[in-house]
Amino acid sequence: MTHALKLPQPLAWIDGWLARPLSPQRVVLRLALYLALVANWPLWLQLARVADTPGAALRSVAVMAALLLGGTVALLALTAWTRGMRWLWWLVVLVAALAQYYMLTYRVVMDPGMLGNVLQTDPREVADLLGPRMVLSVLAVLLLPTWWLARLRLAAAPPWRQVARNALLLLAALGVVAATVALASRDLAPLMRNHKEVRYLLNPLASLYSGVVAGQRQWFSRTRTLVAMTEGAALGPSYAADRRPLLFVLVVGETARADHFALNGYGRDTNPQLSRLDVSSWRRVFSCGTSTLTSLPCMFSPLGREKFESRDNEYETLLDVVQAAGLAVLWLDNQSGCKGVCDRVPHASAADGLDEAQRKALCDGGECRDEAMLAGLDARIAALPAERRARGVLLVLHQMGSHGPAYFKRSSEAVKRFQPECRTEVLANCSQEALVNAYDNSIVATDAFLAGTIDWLKARAARDDVGLLYLSDHGESLGEYGLFLHGMPYGIAPEAQKHVPMVTWFSTPLSDRLALSGTCLAGRLDEPLTHDNLYSTVLGALDVRSPSYRKALDVLAPCRSGV
Repeated sequence: MTHALKLPQPLAWIDGWLARPLSPQRVVLRLALYLALVANWPLWLQLARVADTPGAALRSVAVMAALLLGGTVALLALTAWTRGMRWLWWLVVLVAALAQYYMLTYRVVMDPGMLGNVLQTDPREVADLLGPRMVLSVLAVLLLPTWWLARLRLAAAPPWRQVARNALLLLAALGVVAATVALASRDLAPLMRNHKEVRYLLNPLASLYSGVVAGQRQWFSRTRTLVAMTEGAALGPSYAADRRPLLFVLVVGETARADHFALNGYGRDTNPQLSRLDVSSWRRVFSCGTSTLTSLPCMFSPLGREKFESRDNEYETLLDVVQAAGLAVLWLDNQSGCKGVCDRVPHASAADGLDEAQRKALCDGGECRDEAMLAGLDARIAALPAERRARGVLLVLHQMGSHGPAYFKRSSEAVKRFQPECRTEVLANCSQEALVNAYDNSIVATDAFLAGTIDWLKARAARDDVGLLYLSDHGESLGEYGLFLHGMPYGIAPEAQKHVPMVTWFSTPLSDRLALSGTCLAGRLDEPLTHDNLYSTVLGALDVRSPSYRKALDVLAPCRSGV
């Protein structure tokens, strides 16, 4: 004989109340109210922050609450059916719980760009975002709805009545939204215009909308034509007979801030090795975007940021043009992929080809330090087509760099100069000092990697003309204005997410080959630049001729005699 588990009296009363029959429409109304109250703290807190007075804050909260409830009910009205909806409702709450955790913890917003980054995230990056605090935060939101939906009994109704009720509920919800917009436009218009991030804090509406847009862009967008840019690509006169091969390294940095480079005047010694080398650090460079997904393809494009964002088709990249001119190209990746940039040239992962000893020394937990890209690099170069290699090689190294939130993983114990260090991915658990220490240690690691790459180039300088250009894809917020990480919409993103370091180094033979004046370069390091300059600058450094080259965007051109 079995006995049902008896709950304590208060829990039994709650359980009985949760199990009372409800129509799907009432379920939707209660679910929308629950989400507004429990899963929208980022929205309510942000409205309080941006309001000038307590009265203005209350008005903003009232207006946004009406919009949020109306919009959520309108969305959920499409799911107000008696069969097969419990799991869908539960998933909506799960999405809201996860979105709230990341918005509160890292001060991000759920716009399509951020959700696009989520879809592009690899397992190594996902692991950095997981932790006990996330589980507890999600369970705090999810537990009561899970209990309720498991015990819920839905009141049966004929299909035609369900259709009519859902239509009325949808119209009523949309009416609330329309009336709120009409009656509160005086408060709503300036709020939305001056604080665009607010619209992406509406939970779960923003997350669901942005997820659909990002998914459509990635999986269901129309096939774009690949526009050829390689016609007319050719090697310049510096490749005349008996010239030595050229070897140029382009390092794509990750999440590095220009204002945390000692080379640019930062008060901490984050560049102990580069500062002893003859490098040029460009101090006023700004990125195409605030995420790798946006910036990486943009910086290799011939279009520039504005045209890249509005393009209807895809375009061949800098790598395609260099390869078409006759040089060998190799992309080595220690990140989550090249976002399509390297699809038509030889490419490999940093971990590919490492032996067991190298993996043990350079890789931990499935993630390799950037130094892994230098292991066996001579052999990788030797495997490129000999005819192309005899003319020259463009080698692209895509760093893990300073990718957060687990900054402490991006530096080895040998380069950790700043202590105490934040050693968790939950940045709110760390002091500002410890957070900045962990980030700055990752910059020191990048400094060591770049110096090691230059040392590798110097070892090849007896037979090759060698040079290097380093440029980060975007910056990072470290708590300024309450923001962390990156990925904010470009128009409202702080400078910290867009101001990036760029460093160049040229051997004397390569400088002579290009007729490049170091004195001239030293006088132009405060020139305002963007990712738009990379395409033509690299073509100029490689002496590759192309109709897509723009002399005005080549930062080296003013310092090359005869150009």
